[in-house]
Amino acid sequence: MRQKESQRHRIRSLHIPMHAVLVAISVVMVFPFVWMLLTSLKTVTESTRMNPFSFFPQVSQWVNYATVWQQNNFFQLYLNTFAMVILRVVCALLFSAMAAYAFARLHFPGKGFFFGLVLVQMMVPTQVFVIPQYLMIDGMGLRNTVFALVFPGLVSAFGTFLLRQFFMGLPRELEESARLDGCNIGQTFVRVMLPLTHSGLTALAVFTALFAFKDLMWPLVVNTNTDAATLSSALSKIGSSYSVNYPNLMAASVLAVVPMLLLYMVFQRQFIEGIATSGGKL
Repeated sequence: MRQKESQRHRIRSLHIPMHAVLVAISVVMVFPFVWMLLTSLKTVTESTRMNPFSFFPQVSQWVNYATVWQQNNFFQLYLNTFAMVILRVVCALLFSAMAAYAFARLHFPGKGFFFGLVLVQMMVPTQVFVIPQYLMIDGMGLRNTVFALVFPGLVSAFGTFLLRQFFMGLPRELEESARLDGCNIGQTFVRVMLPLTHSGLTALAVFTALFAFKDLMWPLVVNTNTDAATLSSALSKIGSSYSVNYPNLMAASVLAVVPMLLLYMVFQRQFIEGIATSGGKL
């Protein structure tokens, strides 16, 4: 009994420094967001003044948000960004799931070669594909459109690889039973195999949404019209336009972060499940 009590006491004593470290890490991670919010409520003079330094604004300047909203048409930016995110997620789930099932379960000539091409695409930096993709979009006359934003995410090499691992982990007896019941390949995929990869689909949806939301290079290249811009590309232009007006820049950053925070609060369980399932990190 004394040995068990000493072990419990030792474990409890370890909890204090562990929680202290976790609290310190949390403060370090949250501090930039707090600084961004406070700076967005300051005047230009307060944001650049070092002596005396002011951490909190003397008078909250909520007008900064109204100014940025009116000058940059954030409502249209929200529409463009969420249209891109939703369509990329839908396309990635649909096409990657079909490709992953084919690579995992079907037999066809060149299967290993084509899957090798998928792996090569994951190894090559995405910047390599920017020029070919731009030439394709320009050739179709679809620049400054929502489809141009979605185009690189129609098929996800990462999603194909991830879902293939899930399909390979399912027992083959399920397919054999479905075929004995008269299901063809399409029915087996849709009614039997696909519902069993729910955790993999959730993980892919989470990663695709995050990558699409913070994508910067492609929206800057393919959409030069302000009416077709996304939040990330608009922020980069605001940063160059308001290189000295830090309160306006921080106010725009807060407006850009709020939608993803709200989505995380609503779909928190799905986010955590997706990250835990894939073994990845944000």
